[in-house]
Amino acid sequence: MKLTLTLLFSLLSLLPAIGQGHEAMRAGETMVSFSGEAQGTTYHITYHDTQRRQFKRQTDSLLADIDLALSTYRPDSEIMRFNRSGQHRFESVHFPAVLAKASALYRQTDGAFDPTIMPLADAYGFSAASKTATGAINVDSLLNYVGFSKITFDATTLRRQSAGVRLDLNAIAQGYSVDVVSLFLEQQGIRHYLVEIGGEIRAKGEKGPHQFWTIGIEHPLQRGLIYKTLRIRDRSMATSGNYRNRKEVNGLVMGHIINPKTGLSQPGLSQPGLSQPDPLVSATVFAGDAATADALATAFIVMGLEATQQFLNQRADLDAYLLYTDESGQLKRFSTKGLPEL
Repeated sequence: MKLTLTLLFSLLSLLPAIGQGHEAMRAGETMVSFSGEAQGTTYHITYHDTQRRQFKRQTDSLLADIDLALSTYRPDSEIMRFNRSGQHRFESVHFPAVLAKASALYRQTDGAFDPTIMPLADAYGFSAASKTATGAINVDSLLNYVGFSKITFDATTLRRQSAGVRLDLNAIAQGYSVDVVSLFLEQQGIRHYLVEIGGEIRAKGEKGPHQFWTIGIEHPLQRGLIYKTLRIRDRSMATSGNYRNRKEVNGLVMGHIINPKTGLSQPGLSQPGLSQPDPLVSATVFAGDAATADALATAFIVMGLEATQQFLNQRADLDAYLLYTDESGQLKRFSTKGLPEL
């Protein structure tokens, strides 16, 4: 479950576009930028269009539709109605589409990405329904309700095996939203754009003649500082980390990303006495679509450094920039070879 925003845009990328607005020109085309609020976060969209068309209204409508399907903060959303009733007949294309994507990623990560994590998130106080831990947490009992195999769905209907099983798709929903908005722009003939929703990004084409879109990865230990700036084109990107949204539970500092296999919260930073000497602090993933990048960024935090490196060795379609701490608390990095740095 990913609740924190872990990406900051490079000032070289977004701020000039926003500041120049409709007057920023690119080889005869016009740069258009707008931003807004949706899904409990903010979004920023920049694109080139000779007709100077504004798509904010359509964007807000698309995001509202997705919110009505997938938001755990809305009691009237499709997902929350399923969580209460245990069965649901799909009303939108978004819910089954995200479930199908989540199912594939659950299998690919051997369960490290698991949207049935909600009972544990509630217990730790990291959900919309619960902001404080419930005290003594019976992890073994809660694990009986965790596991994507405990739900079944087809093109029309979703069901669960027992009343305690509940879904939380927050770790993939914003990435999916980026994909939906990006597809809409492409259907309008937009060839150069950057879409960002809650830190998840899709970039296509160029910012300007021979100019790349650039993004910044936030320093996990120094708020507001850019750790690394990278170029991005025709790819999607997402970052997850446990370094912001943390709290003390039963005397231990816990991060909001929970291991669905053990039921334990990932520490996010090295702590004395923990068995994992080099926990991932931040995982930035580059993929062909934002939903995949979003879900894998969360899964990699759960998997840890070594398992993530092994996973990446088998996936030529992915790139990643990983930040982790060693036993002394020093920040280290690992990156795949396909990342173009500035």
